[in-house]
Amino acid sequence: MITPQPIDQEDEEMLVPHNGPMEGVLALDGTQPVDAPQHMEVDGQAEVVSTTENQPDNETQVSRFTWSIENFSRQNSKKLYSDVFVVGGYKWRVLIFPKGNNVEHLSMYLDVADFTNLPFNWSRYAHFSLAVVNQMNNDLTIKKDAQHQFHGRESDWGFTSFMPLSELYDPGKGYLVNDTCVIVADVSVRKMVDYWSYDSKKETGYVGLKNQGATCYMNSLLQTLYHIPYFRKAVYHMPTTENDMPSGSIPLALQSLFYKLQYNETSVATKELTKSFGWDTYDSFMQHDVQELNRVLCEKLEDKMKGTVVEGTIQKLFEGHHMNYLECINVDVKSTRKESFYDLQLDVKGCRDVYASFDKYVEVERLEGDNKYHADGHGLQDARKGVLFIDFPPVLELQLKRFEYDFARDTMVKINDRYEFPLELDLDREGGKYLSPDADKSVRNLYTLHSVLVHSGGISGGHYYAFIRPTLSDQWFKFDDERVTKEDLKRALEEQYGGEEELPQANPGYNNTPFKFTKYSNAYMLVYIRESDKEKIICDVNEKDIAEHLRLRLKREKEEKESKKRYKAEAHLYTIIKVAREVDLLQQIGQDVYFDLVDHEKVHSFRVQKQMPFNFFKEEVAKELGIPVQFQRFWYWAKRQNQTYRPNRPLNPHEETLPVGQLREASIKAQIAELKLFLEIEIGPDLIPLPLPEKAKDEILLFFKLYDPEKLELRYVGRSFVKSFGKVAEIIPKLNKMAGFSPEEQIQLYEEIKYEPNVMCERLEKNATFRSCQIEDGDIICFQKLQQSQAAEIYRYPDVPSFFDYVKNRQIVHFRSLDRPKEDDFCLELSKLHTYDDVVERVADKIGLDDPSKLRLTPHNCYSQQPKPHYIKYRGLDHLLEMLVHHNQMSDILYYEVLDIPLPELQRLKTLKIVFHPASKDEPVIHNIRLPKQSTVGDALIALKEKVELSHPDAELRLIEVFVHKIYKVFPLSEKIDNINDQYWTLRAEEIPEEEKNFGPQDRLIHVYHFNKDNNQTQVQNFGDPFFLLLHEDETLADVKTRIQKKLHVSDDEFSKWKFAFLSLGRTDYLQDTDVVSTRFQKKEVYGAWEHYLGLEHPDTTPKRSFANQNRHTYERPVKIYN
Repeated sequence: MITPQPIDQEDEEMLVPHNGPMEGVLALDGTQPVDAPQHMEVDGQAEVVSTTENQPDNETQVSRFTWSIENFSRQNSKKLYSDVFVVGGYKWRVLIFPKGNNVEHLSMYLDVADFTNLPFNWSRYAHFSLAVVNQMNNDLTIKKDAQHQFHGRESDWGFTSFMPLSELYDPGKGYLVNDTCVIVADVSVRKMVDYWSYDSKKETGYVGLKNQGATCYMNSLLQTLYHIPYFRKAVYHMPTTENDMPSGSIPLALQSLFYKLQYNETSVATKELTKSFGWDTYDSFMQHDVQELNRVLCEKLEDKMKGTVVEGTIQKLFEGHHMNYLECINVDVKSTRKESFYDLQLDVKGCRDVYASFDKYVEVERLEGDNKYHADGHGLQDARKGVLFIDFPPVLELQLKRFEYDFARDTMVKINDRYEFPLELDLDREGGKYLSPDADKSVRNLYTLHSVLVHSGGISGGHYYAFIRPTLSDQWFKFDDERVTKEDLKRALEEQYGGEEELPQANPGYNNTPFKFTKYSNAYMLVYIRESDKEKIICDVNEKDIAEHLRLRLKREKEEKESKKRYKAEAHLYTIIKVAREVDLLQQIGQDVYFDLVDHEKVHSFRVQKQMPFNFFKEEVAKELGIPVQFQRFWYWAKRQNQTYRPNRPLNPHEETLPVGQLREASIKAQIAELKLFLEIEIGPDLIPLPLPEKAKDEILLFFKLYDPEKLELRYVGRSFVKSFGKVAEIIPKLNKMAGFSPEEQIQLYEEIKYEPNVMCERLEKNATFRSCQIEDGDIICFQKLQQSQAAEIYRYPDVPSFFDYVKNRQIVHFRSLDRPKEDDFCLELSKLHTYDDVVERVADKIGLDDPSKLRLTPHNCYSQQPKPHYIKYRGLDHLLEMLVHHNQMSDILYYEVLDIPLPELQRLKTLKIVFHPASKDEPVIHNIRLPKQSTVGDALIALKEKVELSHPDAELRLIEVFVHKIYKVFPLSEKIDNINDQYWTLRAEEIPEEEKNFGPQDRLIHVYHFNKDNNQTQVQNFGDPFFLLLHEDETLADVKTRIQKKLHVSDDEFSKWKFAFLSLGRTDYLQDTDVVSTRFQKKEVYGAWEHYLGLEHPDTTPKRSFANQNRHTYERPVKIYN
């Protein structure tokens, strides 16, 4: 499960509250918060089944809420709320976004129904699951679960990307039947647990691991490995040095993590470890497979252990061997091959328990008939082959095949069948039936269960956690990310078998049918430890096993953490004083700072007690900075109304006697924990501090910056007092001296006024007085050499205002080709004020494209780190800034693609992807037809005729809408193409057969589809290309079959295996050769309904393919450890 953690900035997805931002957390898919919840009426019925009756308050209370939403596809509301239901004395409801919460997925959340009426600081903890029921096949129900502490800022929680809308609204998928969607919410509330105050270490002696976003799968595995002490000891003994950094060394990062799990009082972060893997934030938000990570991590550690004192540890713990054998029955030919394994993958489907899986693993396969074995020198022979085990490892990892590919459905499915596993596993049973003749019979292969890794959820996502008994005692513990709880044997074993569960009846007195539901939480990986090795495996691990430099490093980290904690606890007693000096201005202006004077985060700071008199603080400054007290003069800074920050006035003698806690900036009324000051000092030619002259009332302190348009350089040159009634021109000789110019140099002066929201930098009249120009203490004067009239042609930014505009708006943009969205192609320095035309012209110039209008740009999603699904229309955004802003975040990435025609022309056209099926046996060909949007289907077919080869010149075409191997529509020639959506549906064009043009009054045009059935012979699965067939009156099936065989060019041998049936709304009625087919179909003058068709049942021999998500950009990544 994905829990809220701060991220450094972002499938696959993230559990998020829908109605407000979480502190430090942003949804990966970039969803915006929506308005506060409002109740909406919706057609639907709700059913609640509860197990709360007669339970004590401290027990878990569970309810199942079922919500049937009728007329689902016609719901126009952006969001819908279910009826209120009660669990654990709390009111809940389900919130959905039928068309997605700004994503192409159904969005679904559990909502606290009465949160607006709850007292301040309310909170409640719930473990819940949300499901969309597949009404055709319950195994395909999509279910996701989560746990959350609901409170005032997060009153709802759930899944923004629950399931793709393309699947939900596909009538053939089974999630919408009769336009009704069924949603089920299982909510579990345990009143006794205070989620926030619960102390895992205190309650269990163990601590959990923090979830980085979607790393629960990794956390469950790391806890399992950590609690194998022999493994932990080996990790501690891997050589590392004090110069290593955990973020760059997997051994050190794992040592550090294990040490903290052993000695920390609170949950441990895994960021150092994932950084050592070479993962970025995006990797941490991608949920992967525990089994895959286990293999990759062990392989990496095995490699890192080579050449060290712990070399071979992975093999010693986890490596076993089996023998693949093949032996002929009638001749003396036998071959064997020894192979090693680190884990075993056991079948779940069709097996009731672990022993049944092992039986299946060693099952003998007979090679006979058409499948005989070719033995050298003996020809084809009957044979048998199989697998037997030579030895098992001390730590036996069993990966349960809960996920498998269903070829009939062409998709991955999760197997939630009941599957039992014992506390003690005897692999010597029945006389060692699993062992090869070469196995060492002196080794007793009796194992005890150490840990159970659980997956809760479905194929689309879920949550991982682990049940572990670290010392192999009777006490089990559940490690669920940050939280560790004590659990009993039943919870760790029986409740993780899977299968179905029966809820207690709400009204036991009535004869109600028990309510059963599939348990989506079940064991996914088992770890057993051999009894004879457990003393060696469950060994003592103490500080002596940990390298001294690691102990010192982690002790130092712990002390720093405690120091920060004390620092925070004592913060109210102290004031932070940040002292800016002229040396800071010299270093920062023109490098890190252009506007204003200084970045206060980069100046010298002092932490002093609030009760310290300021005069005492000056002595601290004298010691720290080497500036005697008598030469110091401190100025307050003030934040002005125009958002600039400038020195405002010096502290007076009275203020210097006050405690520092009573001092405050001029612009701030209340006391603050931080005080910013400017330290004015005068340095003589010999770099010795000089006494400061008294500041007269009519004197103004000014700061000066020099701009050089030739070098594009701005730098600080000094400060000076001026008379308020003095003229601007009087300061020019001094400025020339500061700049190193000749005394007669003509210069131009500007006042730097503000930079937000727009730059304001105005020219100063030399004959005006400073007072008349409204110049005051702390103001900044920028100056440059007086430019000639042709300067604008010579320099890009000839004067100070144009340079400030450039600095404020400059932006480095990383451009990526849309077909390589992870790789930067090039970077350009642009201005945020650049127009659409400016941007595409610069890009076109960079890539050598003559016509910039052939460029199409796509913005970047800051959360998912992917291109947004919609491109930028031609001149659709005015400026670069608008192209880069995404939900109040600034991106620096744009994607580009080069079109074959100008974008404005393309936008006036509609592009249809049409699959043309020739009348001949040739393969279908995809054609992209571009026409003006107001064009009709007839126009599209005319254009298509020019691209394809027809059977004869006068052939007529029709355009058909095909979806999930069924024909849903034949488009009228007059229909506008702009209304046609080819994103989810296939558009097929074909010639209209001559016989269809002149059919008689009793003839019928019917739909013919290919189909087969799933393994249970219940679910009909369509495949292949559907087609129309003209059915004549009194035509028998035998006649129809002859025409179909000829049309499809099927061989006699293959066609003889086909079955034919009439299917209506999923019901199958098989036909005989003598049946008159037309009697089964309704009398219609138009094309038949897609749910009444002639079905051709036969195996699907077309190549299987994995269908990618229909979204414009999707990415799937395997688990990789890069370092």
